Amino acid sequence: MNNEMNTIELNQPFTLPCGVVLPNRLCKAAMTEGVANAKLQATQRHATLYKRWAEGGAGILITGNVLIDRNILERPGNVSIDPAPEQGEPQGMDALRAWAKAGTSNGNQLWMQISHAGRQSPRYVTTQPVGPSAVQLELLGNYAAPRALREDEILDLIQRFARVARIAKDAGFTGVQVHGAHGYLLSSFLSPVTNQRTDQWGGSLENRARFLLEAVRAVRKAVGANFPVAVKLNSDDFRKGGFSNEECLQVVKWLNDEKIDLLEISGGTYEQPRLLGHTGATDSVKDEQPAVRESTKKREAYFLNYAKAIREVATMPLMVTGGFRSREAMQEALNDGVCDVIGLGRPLCTHPDTPKQLMNGKIDRAASFEHMLKLADKGIFSPVSPVLPLKLINVLGAQAWYYQQIFRLADGLEAKPSMSLIGSFFKYLFNEWTTAFKVKRSSR
Repeated sequence: MNNEMNTIELNQPFTLPCGVVLPNRLCKAAMTEGVANAKLQATQRHATLYKRWAEGGAGILITGNVLIDRNILERPGNVSIDPAPEQGEPQGMDALRAWAKAGTSNGNQLWMQISHAGRQSPRYVTTQPVGPSAVQLELLGNYAAPRALREDEILDLIQRFARVARIAKDAGFTGVQVHGAHGYLLSSFLSPVTNQRTDQWGGSLENRARFLLEAVRAVRKAVGANFPVAVKLNSDDFRKGGFSNEECLQVVKWLNDEKIDLLEISGGTYEQPRLLGHTGATDSVKDEQPAVRESTKKREAYFLNYAKAIREVATMPLMVTGGFRSREAMQEALNDGVCDVIGLGRPLCTHPDTPKQLMNGKIDRAASFEHMLKLADKGIFSPVSPVLPLKLINVLGAQAWYYQQIFRLADGLEAKPSMSLIGSFFKYLFNEWTTAFKVKRSSR
């Protein structure tokens, strides 16, 4: 650890490679909001929500998925921007500007996370998802078999990433993040399980990483050298035969040459949701995991052990998200040199001023409700149930609970921690299905 005179504080500014200065070391990590209108445009709810998060003190706010293809969504409440090359400003640009203005109202950064859901688009959103290959996501029958993308479609999607990045800049967002993690399209190209292609977009790791690297290059060209460009990358897929930590290290070495400003380390996919602190189906979980030191087991964050190895090869700044709750653990990660920025997600759903409270010393720990968001503490109804549907109800119910808190913040209300897991779960299902119906009706 650095000596006391060189201690890095949470409120200490940080200069990115592009020259932009972050006001502090805390980031509101990306969380899907689900508050777009039926035309998949931003709304006043985005502005209300992000103004509250901006006032909460984080140096960076990263949006939830903004999709580059309105036909294949992560969920029906996503914002989608998919302009054709000949088009000028997309519809809904005024709402994007209002979102950007509200989200930067405290002198902080607001970065748009640009994404394509790929094969992880539910049936009630699309009956024909796409992916690198026709490998179906088998999760309670909720996902249709994807169609393998043609090469001309891949090339078009690369340019869509770039065009959406340019629109984000024009709207007043102060940076972008290319989402290459969690099993979405770019991530699925990296994995040998989901990418079984034999052309230049599959096979070797170099070919599997081509889509991600070309998308990042196109985004950088579109926004220029002085605009922050970040990438979110899995440290490991945590499944048999998937994108491994060793492959991650090589991709990071290639990303070193792409002039990115921040690399966010995460992990897992829908099948193995390590980003949520859970494991998925036992028949797909990786048998061997990297050895974890006792000191690491005591840490809160899920991916710090991986971030340390990535730090050895990365030349760009790093951000770690997932599991941080105590100020002590955040400070330790910064001062151990494991990362430069700390990502916070769920605590900001109930307490949007968490960053400010941590930095001014009013609290030592962020709020945590995970201990109460489960059907049972142990046994068949617990989050570690051997029965996959019961395990998923625990995982999705907890997610749904946080979604309900986000909706309340977006409506100008206070969070309501007394909500039940089961009630939140069914409210989530009702909202998803009714929103999906409205989106499909609007697109006719």
